Amino acid sequence: MATARKQPPSVTEFDSLSAQVDVLRQAVHRFADSHADLIRSLPSQRQASAHNLLCYLALRQHDLRSLQDRLAHLGLSSIGRAESNVLATLTAVSHNLKVLRGDAHSGPCSAAVYSVFDELEDRLEQNTARLLGQSPEGRRAYILVTMPDSAADDFMMIHQLVNSGMDCIRINSAHGDCETWGRIIEQKQYAERVAGKKCPVLIDLRGPKMRTGPMQDAPAVLKIRPRRDRYGKVVRPARIWLTGALETAVSRQSADACLALQPEWLSNCNPGDKVLLKDARGSKRRWVIRETTPSGCWAESAKTTYVVNGTKLRLRGFDYVTRVAGLPCGQSEVILRKGDLLEVCASEEPGRPAFLDEDGTQLTPGRVSVPVPEIYRDARPGEPMSFDDGRIVGTIEKRSDQQLNVRITHTRKPVEKLGPDKGLNLPETALNLPALSGEDIRDLPFIARHADMIGLSFTNRASDVRELRQRLQELCADHVGVVVKIETKRGFARLPAILIEALRFPACGVMIARGDLAAECGFERMAELQQEILWICESAHVPVIWATQVLEGLAKRGHASRAEISDASMSQSAECVMLNKGPYIIDAVRTLDDILRRMQDHQSKKRSMLRRLHLDPNITA
Repeated sequence: MATARKQPPSVTEFDSLSAQVDVLRQAVHRFADSHADLIRSLPSQRQASAHNLLCYLALRQHDLRSLQDRLAHLGLSSIGRAESNVLATLTAVSHNLKVLRGDAHSGPCSAAVYSVFDELEDRLEQNTARLLGQSPEGRRAYILVTMPDSAADDFMMIHQLVNSGMDCIRINSAHGDCETWGRIIEQKQYAERVAGKKCPVLIDLRGPKMRTGPMQDAPAVLKIRPRRDRYGKVVRPARIWLTGALETAVSRQSADACLALQPEWLSNCNPGDKVLLKDARGSKRRWVIRETTPSGCWAESAKTTYVVNGTKLRLRGFDYVTRVAGLPCGQSEVILRKGDLLEVCASEEPGRPAFLDEDGTQLTPGRVSVPVPEIYRDARPGEPMSFDDGRIVGTIEKRSDQQLNVRITHTRKPVEKLGPDKGLNLPETALNLPALSGEDIRDLPFIARHADMIGLSFTNRASDVRELRQRLQELCADHVGVVVKIETKRGFARLPAILIEALRFPACGVMIARGDLAAECGFERMAELQQEILWICESAHVPVIWATQVLEGLAKRGHASRAEISDASMSQSAECVMLNKGPYIIDAVRTLDDILRRMQDHQSKKRSMLRRLHLDPNITA
C-alpha cells in the first residue's frame, strides 16, 4: 500500500529517482546491445522491434512497483505502458525528473526525447495490417471466424459473415481435405467480390496429433420419450416416424424418433392400431398408430421406450411382426471417477470401456489409444496427464514402451466420460515432438498456395518456426505469414525466442490457444498468462489473436452467459479475436463486433481511455 506523503518531494528524492531510472536505462541498453549480432541477423525492418523486445525483457527482470508508485505521485509516467517503446519511455521519465528538479539542461532536449516515440508509435498497427489485411472500418480489433466444412457449399453463410463484421477466415486442416478447403476459399472469394471487402485466409496446420483414438463400437440404443412438465406429467406423447426407407427415417426432423421397418409390415398399419413391444429393458410398451401415409406411419407413445436393433414390433390382434434395423452404432466411452485407473496405449486398436460393478466401482480399467511413440519414450512416472481440456486429470503411475497407467486425481464432474478424439496434455513432460506432422508436410504445398497466413500448432521452440520457414522457402512461398500458436507450457516459457524467429517472416502473429494452455498451466493461471503474452508480443510489435471459447454459448446455443460477455469485452486488448463455428455464428459475429466497438472507446491495450461518461453529474437531484 502506498505511504501517504505530507511533504512535497525533496531534491534528494529527485536525485534518488533519477539515479534509479538512469541505472535501469543503462541495464536495459546493455542487455539489448549484448544481442547485437542476433538483431543484425534479422530483416532491417524488424530490427527495431527485436531491440525493443530485448529491452522489455531486461526491464521486466526488475521489480518496479516501488519506483512506479513514487513516479506516479509526481504525475509522471509510471512505466506501466512502456511495452511498445521501452527506451523512449525511460529516457522521457529521466528527462522529466531533471526538469522537475530544475536541471533541464543536463539531459537531452525535449524535441529529441519525444521524437523517439514517433518511430515506433505505429509499428504494431502496421504489422497487424501486414498480417491480417486492411483495418476494419471503425474498429481496432479484427474478427477471425473458423469455417465449418459445410461452408464449402454455403456461399450465403460466408457472405452474411462478411457483412456482419468478419475480417478473416480460419480453416482447420485437422478437418476436411484439400478439396473441401479449396471450395471454402472459392466461396470466400465470391463473397469478397460481392461485398467489396478482402478477407484473408488463415489455415492451421494439424501439428502432432495428441488425441485419443477410436473406441470400440457401443450397441445402438435409441431413447424415445414423451414431453413432460416439471412434475413429470406427460404433456405430449412422443411422436415416432415409422418408414421403410432408412434415408427418410433420418431426415424427419419433426419426429422425436425415426425407425426403419419392413415395408410389408407397414402396409398393414391403420390409424388406431396398437403396436406392442418389449423394449431393451424388458418393459412392455404400447404405441398407437395415429396417421398413415404412402411413405410411412406416425405413431405415438405415452411412456419412455428404449429401442435397439432387433427389437420386435407386433400389431395387436395380428401375427404381423417386424424388427427394428438400421440404428447406427456409437463409440463407447470410458467412465472415470477420481481414484480410477486408466490405461493409455500406443496401439492403434480401438479403446475399450472400464468394467464396473453395480455400484460403479471399477473392476478392470478402461483403455484409450494414443499412437504417438514419443509419449511413451519421454513420459515418466509421477508426471501429470490431462484429457479433454483439463476435464480429467491424472498422474502417471507406471510406464512401458507401449503403455502408461494413469491414476485419475481430478474430474470436473463426479463422473466424467472419455471418448474418442479428445485432446491430451503432458505439461511436465519434456516431449520431443516434431513441429510438423506427416499430414502437415503432405498438405503444405496446397496450404502455401492458398493461405495468406499459416497457423503453426503446438509451437514449443524457435526451431519449430525455423523449420516451417525453411519448408516454405523450398516451396517458393516465403511470402506467406505465420501465426505461432502458444498452447503449451514449454511454448509459453520460450515465447521470446519464438518471437525472434517469427520476426524473420514478412508477417507474423501469435495466437493464445487458451484451451490447451489452461489445461497445461492450470485454469487459475490463465488470466495471468494471457496478459503476459499480450505484453511480450506488444513489445515486439507482434499482433495477438485471442482464441478459444469466445462467445461459445452464443455461437453454439444461441445465448451467451454474463461471463462470456465479460470475456469478450476483455478481448479488445488483443489485435484479433477468434470465434469458433456454430449454428448461431452470424449472431456471435454481430455481437462481438458491437462489443469491440463499444469497448475501444474505454480501453486501448492496457490504457484506460477517458471518453465522456453519459451519466447525470447532478448529485443533488
